Amino acid sequence: MMKYLQRLGKSLMLPVACLPVCGILMGIGYALCPSTMQGGDVNGILEIIGFFLVKAGGALIDNMSWLFAVGVAVGMSEDNDGTAGLAGLVSWLMITKLLNPTVVATLTGVAEEAVDLAYSKIETQFIGILAGCLGAACYNRFKSTKLPDWLSFFSGKRCVAIVTAVLSIVVAAILFFVWPVIFNALVAVGEGIMGLGAVGAGIYAFFNRLLIPFGLHHALNNVFWFDTIGIGDLSNFWAGKTSADVSWSLGMYMSGFFPCMMFGIPAAALAMIQCAKKEKRKVAIGLLGSAAIAAFICGVTEPFEFAFMFLAPGLYLVYAILYGIFTTITVMVGFRGGFSFSAGLTDLVFSASLPAAQKTMLIIPLGIAAAIVFYAVFRFMIPAFNFKTPGREDDDVPADEVNVQLANNDFTQIASIVLAGLGGKENVKSLDNCITRLRLEIKDYTKVDEKKIKSAGVAGVIRPSKNSVQVIVGTKVQFVADEMKKML
Repeated sequence: MMKYLQRLGKSLMLPVACLPVCGILMGIGYALCPSTMQGGDVNGILEIIGFFLVKAGGALIDNMSWLFAVGVAVGMSEDNDGTAGLAGLVSWLMITKLLNPTVVATLTGVAEEAVDLAYSKIETQFIGILAGCLGAACYNRFKSTKLPDWLSFFSGKRCVAIVTAVLSIVVAAILFFVWPVIFNALVAVGEGIMGLGAVGAGIYAFFNRLLIPFGLHHALNNVFWFDTIGIGDLSNFWAGKTSADVSWSLGMYMSGFFPCMMFGIPAAALAMIQCAKKEKRKVAIGLLGSAAIAAFICGVTEPFEFAFMFLAPGLYLVYAILYGIFTTITVMVGFRGGFSFSAGLTDLVFSASLPAAQKTMLIIPLGIAAAIVFYAVFRFMIPAFNFKTPGREDDDVPADEVNVQLANNDFTQIASIVLAGLGGKENVKSLDNCITRLRLEIKDYTKVDEKKIKSAGVAGVIRPSKNSVQVIVGTKVQFVADEMKKML
């Protein structure tokens, strides 16, 4: 199971890599065009540019779920084929369209406005990941399906999307009954912690982060941020009200996110970078550095969170606990800030002038404390528990394989010699490759001639199991794999 989650975590790197730049664009856009956040007309060239940047960033941030559907499907497929990505998108479209409020209203015979709130929150990251996994599973299972001659057009990869669509209908039917139960149970939990004051706010923040991998944090957000059951912390804050106008300390369900997102995440990202393997540190800096900037400027945290939540679920649990602790402290000391998008610098600046904002300068000591604690916890736990954070994943690429030099660059000749050493194409069941190795499944292990394979100039041959062969080629492995696939 852990191996599957780590593979899923790696698959998420592809869509997650798209998100940090979107967060930065939105942060700059909000700074140039405050009316995008606060309401009002867009006037002047700077505001128009800001509005344009906000919409550009939102194009991907707002559609994160289907990015995950495509990216996870490609990453989880055996040979990273685009057909799997199409299948993932098919699954996402089937599930989300079958369970949208309009369709549900027709199925249940009730007015659309009376449909359970859960169905309006179906386009979540969880559904995207689920759709991606379904698409990849169908691709891996049915990519080589052979149908009768009269249906041969739909054989092989062409049948993958069809099978995925059928399976997605079944999944949608199950979710039709399950999703509202889960969603409404979380709403009930939210109602139950309302009367716990600062501790309740901390519990809410903990569950808010904990539920992000499943996209179910929206259930709690609807309880506390909007007027689902009469609270509306966010809507009342931005409407210019104060705590005197409501029955709770206005802003208490948003304030605790600011020190964590603005300071805690960048500090945790720094710890991850320092814990990364030396040969992977530049890659970690590129991913985590931009994610930290996005979190600080405008509170876009998904690029950071999805970079490690499946690779190191234990660390993510601790991360959620830290949110709960700092939210409780923040509420108790009286800091109050609000956001209309998320708890980043732009929202803090814009909300500071609102009547409900209180002691906003406390963000400095609170932020410093969050940075120290997040950094110390992550810096200790990552190596202590060998968490597979970005840059520390199980190596497909040992250091001595990165620098392998082939005898020549005639990839067709190399592929031909390797294939002959494997016993010919009739002896090869499947071919895949990682960053440095050909990974093959063979039928008859006795036909494998390792000396013949090594004569191609490759670095070595590994036999993990009776019917598995790995050929160490080096970083040019993709070119050899491509030529061998043609031969197969």
